[in-house]
Amino acid sequence: MSVYKNPKTGKWYCIFRVTDWTGKRKQIKKAGFSRRADALEYERNYTAKEAGSLDMTFGALADLYMADAKARLRPTTYENKTWIMEKKILPYFRDQYVADITPAKIRKWQTELMGKGYAPTYLKTINNQMTAIFNYAVRYYGLASNPAIAAGSMGKRDAEEMDFWTLDEFDRFIAGMAGDPTASTAFNVLFWTGMREGELLALTMNDVDFDRGGVHIRRSYTRLGGDDLIQEPKTPKSRRFIPCPAFLMDMLRDYAARLYEYDPAERLFPFTKSWINDQLKRGCARTGVKQIRVHDIRHSHASMLVDSGADPLLIADRLGHEKVTTTLGTYSHLYPDKGRALAGTLDAIKSRHDQERAAAPAAHDDDDDDPPTPEPDF
Repeated sequence: MSVYKNPKTGKWYCIFRVTDWTGKRKQIKKAGFSRRADALEYERNYTAKEAGSLDMTFGALADLYMADAKARLRPTTYENKTWIMEKKILPYFRDQYVADITPAKIRKWQTELMGKGYAPTYLKTINNQMTAIFNYAVRYYGLASNPAIAAGSMGKRDAEEMDFWTLDEFDRFIAGMAGDPTASTAFNVLFWTGMREGELLALTMNDVDFDRGGVHIRRSYTRLGGDDLIQEPKTPKSRRFIPCPAFLMDMLRDYAARLYEYDPAERLFPFTKSWINDQLKRGCARTGVKQIRVHDIRHSHASMLVDSGADPLLIADRLGHEKVTTTLGTYSHLYPDKGRALAGTLDAIKSRHDQERAAAPAAHDDDDDDPPTPEPDF
């Protein structure tokens, strides 16, 4: 028997041995249970986790999955994953056994979340997290199949509509920044490069290359747990060089010259994302330009490039997308007009070709002009 009652406190405790992943035997003791059944449940769950058995609760599987993910993810990504797990998934499935979670149960969970008014893209993110944890169980703990895949998806990967500014709207917005070179420069950099706000906030003058006429993206900034965190860019492709228009390079040079005792290795914009958001809200309120998210300024830049006829591969490199399919998928709604324009170009090519053929001299069909047929050589 491994479960006992403490006569002094009236509480139950369990004490047992397990073999960890290194093959080493160790003793586990856990006290403070109000019921004997709770102590037994703890022992069963702990033993299943150590043995890599599916005879464990979803909460235990989540602990294993998150410990594995923490060593492989950026801190901000891990933080977002933790939030979704704790708030949207574990309240429903924490105490259920992994083997008992069926596609029907996941379908009911999806239906409840869909009734809460979440954005389709957020629902998709939550569902992806559920799929990922069961994929982990399939790959490493012998789960026969993924019930989240069998249940089907929920939400949508892309928003129905994408908010962005036209160049005219940006001009109106930036005019409201007159007299504030810091905010004006920051938003010009965002709009004319398409970089992410975290990339902007990590930018230093050492990243600005006046010889090549552009900026190097080498880091990303975020604030986590009250601390400033400078980390690697989002993906390997995010580490890139962005060519910039000459007027933006002049603006950066002028802005840096205004900074007092500035070290070129220091951040050019030593603020947080909340500062940018506040500036955006105030600027929109001041100028009457429609309110968008800071990230939508990146979409505005990409939309402007699509409208100009820029090659999707070049846009993908500029934005730091891992695959051009990401660019095409994100901005697919902007490409139909380009497709119609291309069809018009093909019409023009065909028309020009037909005109050239019609203008060419007609071929002669005169037997007398034909060369004589050579006699056979027997």
